[in-house]
Amino acid sequence: QVRLVESGGGLVQAGGSLRLSCAASGRTFGSYAMGWFRQAPGKEREFVAAMSWSGGSTKYADSVKGRFTMSRDNAKNTVYLQMKSLKPEDTAVYYCNAETMGLSWGQGTQVTVSS
Repeated sequence: QVRLVESGGGLVQAGGSLRLSCAASGRTFGSYAMGWFRQAPGKEREFVAAMSWSGGSTKYADSVKGRFTMSRDNAKNTVYLQMKSLKPEDTAVYYCNAETMGLSWGQGTQVTVSS
C-alpha cells in the first residue's frame, strides 16, 4: 500500500511560483509512472502532468505546458511540480497519483492564485 502526502501549496499572486512535493510511504513508487492532477471547486479532477518511472518522459496538459515542470527523485520516493507564471485559473487542490490513478488519493494541497 502506497500512501501519498502532498505539500507545498499556498496563496500566491498571479505571476508567482510554487513548488509542490508529493512524498510516498509504505512502498516505493519507483516503478510507477506518476502524475499530478488538480480539482477546482465545482469541477472534475483533471490531469496536469505525468512522468515515466525513469523520469525520461514527461507530458503536460496544454493549459500548463511551458509553465509547469514535473520532476521526481525515486531515491526519496518524491515527485515535484514546479509551477511558474501562475494564473487565477490554476487555483485548485493538487494531487499526485500514479498516472493510471491506481493508488489511493492523498489529501491534496491547496493552491490559490489571486489576481
